[in-house]
Amino acid sequence: MKRAVCIVLALLPLWSCSTTRCLAPGEYRLARNEIKVDDSRFATNELMPYVRQQAKGWTPFLNVYNWSDGSDSAFSRFCRKLGTPPVVFNENLVLSSKENITNHLEHLGYYGSKVEAEEVLKGRNVTVIYNVSLGRRIRIGDVRFDIPEGGDFEEAFLADSVGMLVKPGKFLSERLLEAESERSAANMRNQGFYGFSKINYSFVADTLDTGGTAVLDYQVRDYPRGSGPDKSIPLEKYRFGDVTITIDDDIMFRDKVLKNLNCITPGAVYNEEDVNRTYSRFASLQAFSSVNVRTSPTDSNTVDCNISLNKGKLKGFKVNLEGSVTATGLIGISPQVNFYHKNLFHGGEWFNMGFTGAFQFKPKDNLSANEFGFTTSISLPEFLFFREKRVKSTAVPRTEFKLSYNFQDRPEYTRHVVSASMGYLGRIRDRFIFQLYPLQLSYVKLVNISDEFRKTLIENPYLSYSYSDHFDAGVGGTLYYSTDMDIVPKKSFWYSRFNFDASGNILGLFRDFLPKNEDQSAKVAGAPFSQYVKGEFNIGKTWRFGARNGQALATRFSMGAGYAYGNSVTLPYEKQFFVGGASSMRGWQARSVGPGFAKPNKYTLLPSQTGDIKIEADIEYRMRLFWKLEGALFAEVGNVWSLPPYGVDPIMIDDNTLFHFNNFYKSLAADWGAGLRVNLDFIVLRLDLGLKVHDPSRDEGSRWLGPGRWFSDNGFALHFGVGYPF
Repeated sequence: MKRAVCIVLALLPLWSCSTTRCLAPGEYRLARNEIKVDDSRFATNELMPYVRQQAKGWTPFLNVYNWSDGSDSAFSRFCRKLGTPPVVFNENLVLSSKENITNHLEHLGYYGSKVEAEEVLKGRNVTVIYNVSLGRRIRIGDVRFDIPEGGDFEEAFLADSVGMLVKPGKFLSERLLEAESERSAANMRNQGFYGFSKINYSFVADTLDTGGTAVLDYQVRDYPRGSGPDKSIPLEKYRFGDVTITIDDDIMFRDKVLKNLNCITPGAVYNEEDVNRTYSRFASLQAFSSVNVRTSPTDSNTVDCNISLNKGKLKGFKVNLEGSVTATGLIGISPQVNFYHKNLFHGGEWFNMGFTGAFQFKPKDNLSANEFGFTTSISLPEFLFFREKRVKSTAVPRTEFKLSYNFQDRPEYTRHVVSASMGYLGRIRDRFIFQLYPLQLSYVKLVNISDEFRKTLIENPYLSYSYSDHFDAGVGGTLYYSTDMDIVPKKSFWYSRFNFDASGNILGLFRDFLPKNEDQSAKVAGAPFSQYVKGEFNIGKTWRFGARNGQALATRFSMGAGYAYGNSVTLPYEKQFFVGGASSMRGWQARSVGPGFAKPNKYTLLPSQTGDIKIEADIEYRMRLFWKLEGALFAEVGNVWSLPPYGVDPIMIDDNTLFHFNNFYKSLAADWGAGLRVNLDFIVLRLDLGLKVHDPSRDEGSRWLGPGRWFSDNGFALHFGVGYPF
């Protein structure tokens, strides 16, 4: 131990000075930029992009780069390749930054602003502080319009006056005027004025003798800004002319479907939104490699449109794999293979057939559990049973039918699960997705129950309700909102997701007329029907720190609850919450945490720990290493808890598993860890090592795990996965 401390102390001086070790004589490292504004209400992040030389900030790889001695040796080249070079401070760029910030402030409407720069040296590191004194802001006092008189244009323009951004009382700024010209021009194009744009707008502000306000002349011309009347083009309304759809010869697609997707109507007044909507609807089919909507005006004030569609990849396979290893030697592998076809019946129908597996075992041990699943679904490009031929959504609404079968073979029992559902899927604008399932059915059958496990169920009536045959009939859905719908977002974004399920409520109306079992639970198809409600809410945000650094900070918070009532005592096992695994509480294997302070289940040989309430929070720092490799550091807290069961004597329930609002935080599990990713752009492969920090299942006094117990006291889990965990 003393030897290790001595080594660390010996390396500290090298580590502390290594961020500037490779700088040439007279060079300094730009450590940080800071902007201080004399008005605390002003958001300084508005100005940071206008600083010409951006600081990268400290990362461990800055030190790695400086391990190089500048030679051409293999070690030095490796350090420079792996590490992050320091930003060499350039004083000339400070002057450019001051000018950029001043110009941008004027663009925002702060006239006469002053920017001073202060350079603070600490060793060979420089911090540049930009001190900003905001200039004067001027309000708009009056707006005078100068537009072409008479005809359709004047009528359409004046009808839009309510939506104008430029109004008396607002602060004058170039940004406001530019936003207004873009908004108004887009509105006029949607009113039939094809080719009209913001270059037809100009503004003149008079601040003399106006009592501190500005008189704004709002001018619209029939010729581009900067030219003269000789370039005039009559401001006349256009109508849609001929609409043609051309498609590659080697792709079969029904004409009726293509016509229904088209939102452009020959003879209708030209509307740019109809053109954009048509493009988005064809693109959302995901059946074409490219979609082009070309518009061409004619002499008769009409706009002909040609929609060209090129064949894309219509079918293929998707493969996913997750794996984990715990300190006890328990191995879990979860493969998944999906076949998809995006045009099964030549009308944009999506067909999917998937096979899943989950295998848990210990080498040199007969202990194992196997799970196999099969799912098939078909999605139609319409809302079946609803009249929605002219839906104005930019995405194609879809109706999905799904059928699945799942087989679980565990040491204690064998379970068969058959499920079917019908639902509607759609997108509103570009940020909101919904999935609504008015019909969800499932039938669960347990067989081959071991004598020992059967005895456990008899002794624990509460547990027996979770592990029993049952029939589900209900509704469910998912509501999802994200500021970036890309598969791999390239900028900062946040999202929220809400999942809900409700089962047995309609059947509950007929409970008195249905046959009963010995517990007086009503049965359907020979099994008691489940009655419960369940909801789960997730919210997350990812901050990205520039493409060059490849750094990101991702966060997630998840909370869910379910409650059984009426014809049920507990939630069905497959509907209960769990944490742990490759994407949740990575210090544990899936289903091996909780509920509450409970110790690992004695009635199942493999992890099978679930609950009625779930709370989890995650944070992960991601960084680019070199080539396609990325690193990650993460920390997580969470657990699941039980609720008092409906109609069961509370004395039958272990209080350690129950959720208590006043002390639930004491039973939160916690872990941290590190990960390595291979980012191939189209797929991300990752390996995560999770280390337990707080394990509520252990005896009080030994729940906190220090470094000495991580690798010797069942304190870690290793996970392999595809894609980011959240």
